[in-house]
Amino acid sequence: MNREHNILTRAELGRALARACYLRGEFRLRSGAVSSEYFDKYRFESDPELLYQVALGLNGLLPDEVEGLAGLELGGVPVATVLSQITQLPLFFVRKMAKEYGTCRIVEGGEVRGSRIVVVEDVITSGGQVVKSSRELRGLGAEIIQVLCVVDREIGGAEALIKEGLELKPLYRLSDLIGYEADETV
Repeated sequence: MNREHNILTRAELGRALARACYLRGEFRLRSGAVSSEYFDKYRFESDPELLYQVALGLNGLLPDEVEGLAGLELGGVPVATVLSQITQLPLFFVRKMAKEYGTCRIVEGGEVRGSRIVVVEDVITSGGQVVKSSRELRGLGAEIIQVLCVVDREIGGAEALIKEGLELKPLYRLSDLIGYEADETV
């Protein structure tokens, strides 16, 4: 099945993400706190058209010198996979922990040594996993030239990455999406 895609503008994509993913209600967060708002990233990752549009948006943020993409387990993998299809850049899958069987590797998909890599994540919160995974990639000889994410929750992740010498390029900040969501309710 061949489908045509209408390429969304930044505002149209932001509104689509807000409609699909920005939820109101009562949500228990990983920290144990309760929030009246929640951004459900799996809603765009499981929607083929929305995921494609997100990858198109991220494509415009890639630096010219990129040689490969590193998708972080779990949410960064679908985003990086579609982005790899669009750009034809090699893709590396980065696990949270090396598996204990088979190749026993933390990075799958080829050798990263000497490659200029862009790390791809779906949502950045504290930045902790991106920092950990970037250290692993650097330890294997990769040069991390940028970190891309779909949404920066704006609660310290960008600052944590800066301390590691990593540049974050978010497609959207959570405040952007909240603004688009507010536009929809007017």
